[in-house]
Amino acid sequence: MHPLDFVAEELAGLRNQGLCRPLRVLSGPQGARAVIDGRPVINLSSNNYLGLANHPSLVEAAVAATQRLGAGSGAVRTIIGTMELHLELERRLAAFKRAEAVLVFQSGFTTNAGVIPVLVGEGDAIISDELNHASIIDGCRLSRAQVLRFAHRDVADLERVLREAQGFRRRLVITDGVFSMDGDIAPLPGVVPLAQRYGAMTYVDDAHGSGVLGENGRGTVNHFHLEGLVDVQIGTLSKALGALGGYVAGSRDLIDLLIHRGRPFLFSTSHPPGVTAAAIAAVDVLEREPELVDRLWENARYFKAGLKRLGFDTGGSETPITPVIIGEGSLAMRFSDRLFAAGVFAQGVSYPTVPADRSRVRTIVTAEHSRDDLDQALEVFGRVGREMGVCR
Repeated sequence: MHPLDFVAEELAGLRNQGLCRPLRVLSGPQGARAVIDGRPVINLSSNNYLGLANHPSLVEAAVAATQRLGAGSGAVRTIIGTMELHLELERRLAAFKRAEAVLVFQSGFTTNAGVIPVLVGEGDAIISDELNHASIIDGCRLSRAQVLRFAHRDVADLERVLREAQGFRRRLVITDGVFSMDGDIAPLPGVVPLAQRYGAMTYVDDAHGSGVLGENGRGTVNHFHLEGLVDVQIGTLSKALGALGGYVAGSRDLIDLLIHRGRPFLFSTSHPPGVTAAAIAAVDVLEREPELVDRLWENARYFKAGLKRLGFDTGGSETPITPVIIGEGSLAMRFSDRLFAAGVFAQGVSYPTVPADRSRVRTIVTAEHSRDDLDQALEVFGRVGREMGVCR
């Protein structure tokens, strides 16, 4: 018996459940209409909320920086991998977020892995929304602090946990700003003052709020007028901003400490010049073209209303992330496959990413979708849904 035989057994189990999925392959740019696995489809699964991944300003900035400074940075930031361009991006992001300082990490995932263990450790408590993103969960595990969960978006339950956690040395309340599978928004107006009352730090991961909520896409903290009251804000450059990376916004002292203690920052090569320049250009576009955010929300409201008219369960979505909840995992995956065959790509999501009885296809509309795109997609959802008996 080979020690890796279990790999084939686990794969067989996934196949038997209809949950073993090949990677979809994109040909051409990431757009509202795309060619996926050789098939032209309406793309409802991209995080490219504002279409910035293909925006001429970002493309031109990336090309110019690459030609001037090279394809890579050549080192970690703490040795000789910090370019003037990296500092410019961090200054621009700090001004955009109205924070004292910002530090950029290689991804949103590594941002949480790098920041959370610096804030808390053994003897401390993390009070975490039960539906927080996997990167938050892994960052919490790396910290070795005790994780105490509160019911999803339940401020009363948060207070219960805070009351029980008063004996810990440090306490950190952590939540997504926008929850990636359900598209609902954290109740920050209740969470933030409650954490302050109990002397806990506040931490908001705004990966899906960045570029989507708030003035010019400044995020959920700005959306709720809580700037200056949240200790740590996490943002991403990889979704609405159309580039790659994550960042943390906070006090100057916090950023200085993370430069010396944030392990992914310390031990990973810094962003290539082209990516960094594209991210700077994305901030410029957000400040210059707020109509992109307006168009995103107009499309989101239109598509969400259409799904509800068709009789689909869209859960508690409040944002452009709109789940179509099917229930059983293999049925959700078959529904996704049938949509794809009919010209709409909406990714199926099942356990363990979501509860086994809440499997779904997750849709995300963008500012780039036309009304015709959305009408065609709704027609396909209705026709396939009726054929499969998952809508009225």
